[in-house]
Amino acid sequence: MGTTIFSEMSALAVQYDAINLGQGFPDTPGPREVVDAAVAAMHRGLNQYPPAVGVPALREAICEHQRRFYGLELDPASQVVVCAGASEALSSALMALVGAGDEVIALEPFYDLYQAASVLVGASLVPVRISAPDYHLDADLLRAAVTDRTKVILLNSPHNPTGAVLSRAELEDVAAVAIEHDLIVLTDEVYEHLLFDDEVHIPISTLPGMAERTVTVSSAGKTFSVTGWKIGWATGPAELIEKVLGVKQWFSFASGTPLQHAVAVGLDLPRERFATMGRELQAKRDLLTDGLRDLGLEVYHSKATYFVTADIAPLGETDSLEFCRSLPARVGVAAVPNQVFHASPEGVETQVRFACCKRDEVLADALLRLRKL
Repeated sequence: MGTTIFSEMSALAVQYDAINLGQGFPDTPGPREVVDAAVAAMHRGLNQYPPAVGVPALREAICEHQRRFYGLELDPASQVVVCAGASEALSSALMALVGAGDEVIALEPFYDLYQAASVLVGASLVPVRISAPDYHLDADLLRAAVTDRTKVILLNSPHNPTGAVLSRAELEDVAAVAIEHDLIVLTDEVYEHLLFDDEVHIPISTLPGMAERTVTVSSAGKTFSVTGWKIGWATGPAELIEKVLGVKQWFSFASGTPLQHAVAVGLDLPRERFATMGRELQAKRDLLTDGLRDLGLEVYHSKATYFVTADIAPLGETDSLEFCRSLPARVGVAAVPNQVFHASPEGVETQVRFACCKRDEVLADALLRLRKL
């Protein structure tokens, strides 16, 4: 299966003492209430195996979160499963819902896990490209990608690495295709609260006819800046969640008991706290975007997530992979080439993803180092 680009670039960042704007993890401790709740849970002795499906308090909090933010009504006993991060939830869902010879449609660029998990079960990933500068989803391309072997449409919105947010109209197009061809939709929504410029996240499961065919994945890592906790979840119709649990139980079985209790506290924070997290990250996006543009790069507008995409062609560069592999040694900054998120690098050879989820002074230092280019 090879090595993930994140491992490669993070190793180079360590080797050259570079600022890591490649892998998407913040450098702040996370909300005090959530961290304190984890410590308190440990001191209360909540350190042993939880149920494979997740501790009841977190399952209830996830269902309440879905109701409070999106109006979705879920049964915590049968319609939610807690996993070791969104990665395990996505992998378990793919392994539960597709098999050898099946096809999975995914928006391209796509998080590399999608292809790896599909390959592991003998399925094929079929990309439907969304392109700069607007990253609009073309419904005709989506419809043309469906074959008699298609089983799942894998969505990611807010979208990594582009920062795109699917509109209601785009989601309605996806829903129409899914219903027409009786497909399951697996949707990765880990950046659901990290939105900019008054963008609104619409879960596709809220659209007519979609709740019964959608498995929704999210996690605490991105929202609460605790990516190392690896607490994620999948929600959806009971018969599909039962299948996901059937696979997931053979991976981690269960993990992070005190952290699950802490995430339950986090999901109960006031709505304004979630909005504040998005506004704070938006300011960092603006700092990084403005700085990269000052360096002469073409920067595409990011509507959400931890990331900003820039085109390095104005620097005279022609290959983002080679550029990123040399960058830590050249200037002491690490980034990720967007071409690794594509089935083919054609058309994106000079696009690079930079993470904006760092302290302001770290971003300023990184931009200063990049001026050496």
